[in-house]
Amino acid sequence: MRKAARLVLFVFSVAGVACAQIPTRGNIFAGYSYMRADSDVFPAIIPTSGVNFNGWEGSLEGKFLPWIGVVADFGGNYGSAQSAPIPSGSSRVDAKLYTVLFGPRVSVSVGRFTPFVHGLFGVGHISASSSGFSTSDTSFAKDIGGGLDYKLIKGVAWRVQGDGLFTHVFGVSQDNFRFSTGIVLRF
Repeated sequence: MRKAARLVLFVFSVAGVACAQIPTRGNIFAGYSYMRADSDVFPAIIPTSGVNFNGWEGSLEGKFLPWIGVVADFGGNYGSAQSAPIPSGSSRVDAKLYTVLFGPRVSVSVGRFTPFVHGLFGVGHISASSSGFSTSDTSFAKDIGGGLDYKLIKGVAWRVQGDGLFTHVFGVSQDNFRFSTGIVLRF
């Protein structure tokens, strides 16, 4: 009986401490993403001078302190590249890049504006296909950047964000610029 009472007391103590760690403030972001990919994205496939990717980005931030939060960021960008003419004609390569990133964000509210900076780390997965072949690769990814939220009404803001997204796919390092904009719901 004593062991059962101790176990129940332990479970309730741990649950109480765990609840205290759950963030009660934060935000959800969803929006459009543009990325200018390095010319080295497709070197193993076709020579190209760079690719424009369009897509989406979403993130969830939990605030542990009024100015420090932890972010989970998800993105998908899609683009195509045309190779230089080759003897059998030219080849079009379609690519998809997905990222899953986590890390800290620091932000400070100043009136209607909330500037922020973050350092996110995770994985990037790219898949490319053309007539006759397809290939994919996954690598470590990091995203260093920041942006600005503009409060529209209570609980709703508009975000503008710029990041350096670093990956290492197909054996080559890439340093890509990613711009995102969209709606932020604060809770």
